[in-house]
Amino acid sequence: MKSVKTLSFEPDSSAVRFKLSFGLMAAIWILGLVGHFTPLQEWPALALYVLGSIGLVLWRGKAKGEWKETYLAGGDLKKSLKLGIIWGIILLVIALVNTIFAYKYQDGLKMMSGMEYLLVHRSLLYLFPVLVIAEEFLWRGIMFSALREKGINKHLIVAITTLLFVLNHYAVAPVDIKERALMAMMAFPIGIAGGYLVFFTKNVWGSVVMHLILMIGMMIALLVNIPA
Repeated sequence: MKSVKTLSFEPDSSAVRFKLSFGLMAAIWILGLVGHFTPLQEWPALALYVLGSIGLVLWRGKAKGEWKETYLAGGDLKKSLKLGIIWGIILLVIALVNTIFAYKYQDGLKMMSGMEYLLVHRSLLYLFPVLVIAEEFLWRGIMFSALREKGINKHLIVAITTLLFVLNHYAVAPVDIKERALMAMMAFPIGIAGGYLVFFTKNVWGSVVMHLILMIGMMIALLVNIPA
């Protein structure tokens, strides 16, 4: 008598990553909205953002072997890093010029006072690299790859992930609305440049490096208060 093999249904990898990444984003935004009206503010949403993004990608990589699918491995790493350094320096120069002009106005030094307080008085400066990695893993890693595998136009993918990345700053940043708007404006070129960098190299680490260069430079400028 022949044995009957049990058929198992394995969900499409990209479909699962699509649901997980957008589900995490929705949870972050809901938690941020609810937390805004409590003493906890956006801190729970920020914690979920960082831990959830890194944890989700690492879990999919270890459990499902999706290191290449989420662009943590494979692709053209050397080209990715090279372009990441170049674009990071370009964006940093532009950002510093804008910062110098902003400081010429009366309230220039107060524009990022909330962020400066968090970095200095709350000692969160050293956690910024972790935040950058979390952001890149979510927007340019697992979510970007899921959209790409669905056959969506590359320009639309970059636009979608950049828009969501920009809007996310309103959900997780525990500062006032003006500072959130400024952070969102800074996020826009990061999303565009990082998106195309990941698309053409199929590797997320160049975008991580670019993001780190920009943020480290801006943090230094913020802490030393560039004179007008």
